[in-house]
Amino acid sequence: MTLHSLNTAPSKAPEHPLLALPREDLDLITELVLRSGSLKGLAEAYSVSYPTIRTRVDRVIGRLRETIEGRQPDELTELLATLLERGEITASAARRVRDTARQAAAHASSTSTTAPTPGTTHPKGDTR
Repeated sequence: MTLHSLNTAPSKAPEHPLLALPREDLDLITELVLRSGSLKGLAEAYSVSYPTIRTRVDRVIGRLRETIEGRQPDELTELLATLLERGEITASAARRVRDTARQAAAHASSTSTTAPTPGTTHPKGDTR
């Protein structure tokens, strides 16, 4: 999908996807453009390593894709990525937290759809 394909009618053109990004993402994109797309230069500007800036840029790209596709960002994943960038959590710990949260959400949704309504009759005539 291209941005041009989003503009179906000139009078009803959607808001530009970049405008939906947080200020820090816009600042990063601006700095990247001013450095002619050089990740090495961007890393130097932010005083971080190349892998760290690569991760940040990848996150911005992911958020931009989600915005263009109309998906909501996963807040837990965003938080864990930020903590990981800051060195406040390890990658393995972040994965464990994410996986545990996903398992809990899956369990909660499966229990909520199969849980009986209180006071209803169940097999063998008991009520709960």
